[in-house]
Amino acid sequence: MSAVSHDLVGLRVPVPVSPTQGTLALALLPRQAPPAARRPPRSRPGAVVVPIDQRLRHAIEEWTHRFVQAAVEIVGGDRPVSQLLRWTTRDVYADLHRRTLLVARAGGHQPGLARVQPVRPRVQSVHTCFLSDTAVECGVHVRHGERSRAVAARFERRDQRWICTALDFS
Repeated sequence: MSAVSHDLVGLRVPVPVSPTQGTLALALLPRQAPPAARRPPRSRPGAVVVPIDQRLRHAIEEWTHRFVQAAVEIVGGDRPVSQLLRWTTRDVYADLHRRTLLVARAGGHQPGLARVQPVRPRVQSVHTCFLSDTAVECGVHVRHGERSRAVAARFERRDQRWICTALDFS
């Protein structure tokens, strides 16, 4: 069977290009009126769905910081997953356990026995959104060497303690 060569001809329809396509829409003329009044900046970033006492907000942000720090160390194999058993729902605990086993299998180590990560992940910032006084959702910035990750968590107050009901690694 011999190969037959065919000449391919591309079909391009001319499209008119706007003079501002691919550029920022900036007005380069001098402003005639003063700028609009701005709201004063908030002291802390974060959403306020319900008013929350600042001490409670600070305590939850510290709690989230410690919890997520432990969670990323668990997934990396540096801590045993059992350390967060009391602070998670069954589903979150099962997901942490599964992630830990997958990472350990890929890295060829036994999870939770000793420090295995050459670079320790570090929580950089926590941003909270209180949905009520018993439910809070948090966005967490985690640095791992030169890389960054986002972790989202939801905590609910149950029996005088905060329980992680959802944990998502991005």
